[in-house]
Amino acid sequence: MLRQKKGFIVIAVGLVVLILVACGAKDITKPGNAVNLTGDPVAGQVVYDGYCKSCHGPAGTGGIANPGSDDGTVPELNPIDMDFKDATSMDLVIEHGSKPEGADTVTKMPAFGDEGTLKPQQIADVIAYVLSVNK
Repeated sequence: MLRQKKGFIVIAVGLVVLILVACGAKDITKPGNAVNLTGDPVAGQVVYDGYCKSCHGPAGTGGIANPGSDDGTVPELNPIDMDFKDATSMDLVIEHGSKPEGADTVTKMPAFGDEGTLKPQQIADVIAYVLSVNK
C-alpha cells in the first residue's frame, strides 16, 4: 500500500511539472536576458515615457496615487529603493511584474517581459535609464 502511494505521488508530481513546462511556466526567481545586455539610457527614456511614466512619474519621481496599497502610492524610482538599485533586481520586477503590499491595490506592475510587451533590449534600456536618473 505504501509503495503504491509513493508511486502515485511520483507520477502526480511528474505530471504537474510536465504540465507547467508545456504551458510555458517560467521561473520568476531568475532574471531574463536583459541583465546580459548593455542598456542605452537615451532609448530607455523613450520606453520609460511610453510604459512607466504614467505610474512612476516623470523621471521616476513618483507621487502617483495607488489606493489600497500600504502607503497609498506607486513606488517612486528616483530615488529608488536600495533593494532594487541593481540591474538584476530591477529586471526581475520589470520581467515578472509586482503587486504592492496592501489589501486591495488598484495598480499592479505588469509583467512586461512575461507578457511580451517589452523585449529584453527594451528592458535593459529602461534599467539603464532608471539607474542614470539615480546618480
